[in-house]
Amino acid sequence: MKTVIGIDVGGSTTKIVGFSDDGERRVLIEPLFVSATDPLTSAYGAFGKFIDHNGIELRDIEKVLMTGVGSSHLKREMYGLPTVSVPEFDSIGKGGLYLSGLDNCLVVSMGTGTAIVHARKDTIEYLGGTGVGGGSLIGLSKLMIGAETVEHIVDLASGGNLANIDLRIGDISATKLGDVPSELTAANFGNVSDIAERADIAKGIMNLVYETIGMCAIFAARSRGVSEIVLTGNLTQFEFCHEKFEDFNRMYDGIHFSIPHLAQFATVIGTALSN
Repeated sequence: MKTVIGIDVGGSTTKIVGFSDDGERRVLIEPLFVSATDPLTSAYGAFGKFIDHNGIELRDIEKVLMTGVGSSHLKREMYGLPTVSVPEFDSIGKGGLYLSGLDNCLVVSMGTGTAIVHARKDTIEYLGGTGVGGGSLIGLSKLMIGAETVEHIVDLASGGNLANIDLRIGDISATKLGDVPSELTAANFGNVSDIAERADIAKGIMNLVYETIGMCAIFAARSRGVSEIVLTGNLTQFEFCHEKFEDFNRMYDGIHFSIPHLAQFATVIGTALSN
């Protein structure tokens, strides 16, 4: 049984996944995530942990497919195995299609920043993105409330109240503005109260990040006549994300956001499928 390994190498974190093929069907091998102090250590550590955990022998690996900014640091084949570099945007699109089961959608990769691709079975096109993402969430939280980890930010935000931070359409208009929902944000951080606490600010930052990403995705989807938007990346793991995009589904007709199982591993799964 031959195995193809996919690796997504970040600056100090690596995601890895595999597909085994017995000639009749291809089976996903559960992905894993490894952190280390540098890309090389992270990549080789992930590889060793993955094959040991899954009982994979080097002789059974057909090839290694790599993507991510950190993959440029690997200058040679891993352990003498055929090692191929895969464009990251292709990986994002293929991973989103595979996990969603769709054949035409926008795939939004929410990492340190955010990338948006239009993915179809026969073509994947990078549409652009925004610098707003996980890096913004952590950086703004560090500056504004002294929180430096995503876990701390999310925990704080769970007790926050957006009414003390954001200005909503309903706050400035006594009547309904056409089809615009009254709960839609008119201005992020446009209604900061004197009684706003750290929890409120944390929730406001999270709301700013997800709403910016969501609106960029909606504009891109409308420009391409696409209704399905598949969310992927590490920022999909939090309950607030699921709640926020359910709000988007409710507020915007003709647009449907979804978060598939293993969404945080979509890019590395797409990398492994690029053989």
